[in-house]
Amino acid sequence: MAGFQRLCVFCGSREGRLPAYREAAATLGRLLAERDIELVYGGGKVGLMGVVADTCLAAGGRVTGVIPEALMKWEVGHTGLTRLEVVDSMHTRKARMAELADGFIALPGGLGTFEELFEILTWAQLGFHRKPAGLLDVEGYYAPLLTMLDRGVSEGFMKAENRGLLLDARTPAALLQAMADYHGSPASRVIHEERQL
Repeated sequence: MAGFQRLCVFCGSREGRLPAYREAAATLGRLLAERDIELVYGGGKVGLMGVVADTCLAAGGRVTGVIPEALMKWEVGHTGLTRLEVVDSMHTRKARMAELADGFIALPGGLGTFEELFEILTWAQLGFHRKPAGLLDVEGYYAPLLTMLDRGVSEGFMKAENRGLLLDARTPAALLQAMADYHGSPASRVIHEERQL
């Protein structure tokens, strides 16, 4: 897929209740490998994190993990990756993943996944980057979140163009295509900082 060398995937350190979550993570991992897109993710080998990484590796893909030293045991740092970077904090982890990636995908997950996604969207809204961000809405997992975002627009707390910063699709292939077609938001203001993402 032209334009992407690396994509960052945010996802849970658990697999979730439905087999469809694991299947979607595995499908995404295979697609990234097949399209020669390097996976960047949080460096764990458990939950959906492990599924997407292991599937990508098994299909011949490249995987870079970024994990804080404090989480090496908790998230069970994956030592079989192409590259594993152990960093000093969660803040460093997120900044490093953002620096490495050409775009971002959120699979189903919990608070950490939500937080990582919304920070990336906030940075896009502020003009720190113009990289695409998308939700893989497996089995409607993110439907309530998408409804909440739409309400943010209708209630006047969010501009429609900022709501448009978040792409969503039900399948990995459809989401990758939407991200490939994304051209950034010309409406977002640009705030200059020393190091752009």
